[in-house]
Amino acid sequence: MNHPPITAAGAARLRAELEELKSVKRPAVIEAIAEARAHGDLKENAEYAAAREQQGFIEGRIKQLEGELSHAQIIDVSKLTAGDKVVFGATVTLLDTATEQEVTYQIVGDLEADIKQRLIAISSPIARALIGKHEGDEVTLEAPGGTHAFEILEVKYV
Repeated sequence: MNHPPITAAGAARLRAELEELKSVKRPAVIEAIAEARAHGDLKENAEYAAAREQQGFIEGRIKQLEGELSHAQIIDVSKLTAGDKVVFGATVTLLDTATEQEVTYQIVGDLEADIKQRLIAISSPIARALIGKHEGDEVTLEAPGGTHAFEILEVKYV
């Protein structure tokens, strides 16, 4: 059976989302459905249709989160001892050698990836290029916009 990795912090965020879906959003949509039913004819009731659609999304997300969390391998990043080597869970500071801009990413599981929060999936091209490298190494990445070269400035596990 496949056990996709997830950080302990990512698992906590997903459990919090699951709890909110079950305890807040699910009861709210059930109440909205009941209220819309009270308005009469369900065939022409847009509120009822919208509430039912929302319920479908919520139930689908609950099933997805429960399934993923039940099969995930939770890794406590703070207990990793990989030194300056990039492995799953590492927070890596990179220097784009062309633009001289620094950027920091954490390599996380696919489920918890969020580029806005600088969390990149282990399956992403940049993460795959970084895995196994060390501080000071240069990494070249082929992207649709061309080739990018990065220098690994820092690797930490927090």
